[in-house]
Amino acid sequence: MHISEHQKQYLYSMKVLITGATGLVGSELVSQCHEKGYAVNYLTTRKNKIVSKQNYQGYFWDPATGEIDANCLDGVSTIINLAGSSISKRWTNSYKKEIIDSRVNTLELLRKTLLEREGHTVKYLVSASAIGIYQDSLSHYYTEDNTNVDDSFLGEVVSLWEKKANEFKSLGLTVAKVRIGLVLSKDGGALPEMAKPVKYYVGSAFGTGEQWQSWIHVADLAGIFIHIIKYRLKGVYNGVAPNPVTNAKMIKEIAKALSQPLFMPNVPKFVMYTLLGKMAYILFASQRVSSKKIEEEGFVFNYVNICQALGAIYDSGTKCVDDKSNATKQFVS
Repeated sequence: MHISEHQKQYLYSMKVLITGATGLVGSELVSQCHEKGYAVNYLTTRKNKIVSKQNYQGYFWDPATGEIDANCLDGVSTIINLAGSSISKRWTNSYKKEIIDSRVNTLELLRKTLLEREGHTVKYLVSASAIGIYQDSLSHYYTEDNTNVDDSFLGEVVSLWEKKANEFKSLGLTVAKVRIGLVLSKDGGALPEMAKPVKYYVGSAFGTGEQWQSWIHVADLAGIFIHIIKYRLKGVYNGVAPNPVTNAKMIKEIAKALSQPLFMPNVPKFVMYTLLGKMAYILFASQRVSSKKIEEEGFVFNYVNICQALGAIYDSGTKCVDDKSNATKQFVS
């Protein structure tokens, strides 16, 4: 994609407001924004996390009470919204409410602030979303055009989340949404939890192990957000790598990257549901998701297969066999 000199100047002087900037994806995104020369404002619910630097300025907000420092919008052209409580905690009724509120209320507070802030310069919203909107299936290969919503709690969460993000269009903003898969990083998220049993010689696949896991290396995910704001893309994009794997393959590759043996039988569904309650759904849900749309917009992944991504994360030096050809065969539904 070609960018004019004028656009280059604009991009270099761009200021971005990020919610969730101190989280796993947010920290990587801030780092990549700074590499590009973008200044970053960010919102935090913890006053002790407010930093004031030339290109990194924190502001306080509390979506639960509706408090926000509207100065966070000063000079900002783009908002990147990553706010949302973790889904990897037991889904009690009160926590389910928190999962939804932490996504919907944060966006609503931003929308109201924009509505009330005269003369703001924000033109663009890119919001996180999730592949949990796609139906649980061992055979489907999901693209962004799919309109069916999974009839699970996660399907409901993502549906409400995206609906709220779309409301920014009525303010004249361009809106893009990134449906994020399983984010791989050694610094947090699901991977350290998945790797723990493997390290203690009790690693094994969940259920049949046939469920698809559409994953992405955290650096590539942050790169997708950067690519979207750079080229002002709009609509929905899947934030997943080109080659999803089954749960059994994922566990096997984690073991290989850690040089650990796997000899335990698969963990039965009922065991995980007994331990984790309804939250165990996320271990068994199967979504095989396409990255083709963002690739057609010129995005190039650094980590296209699971062995390569895990090798980089664990610095294991494992030799990877390119599984692209297999992926093509697998994805014919």
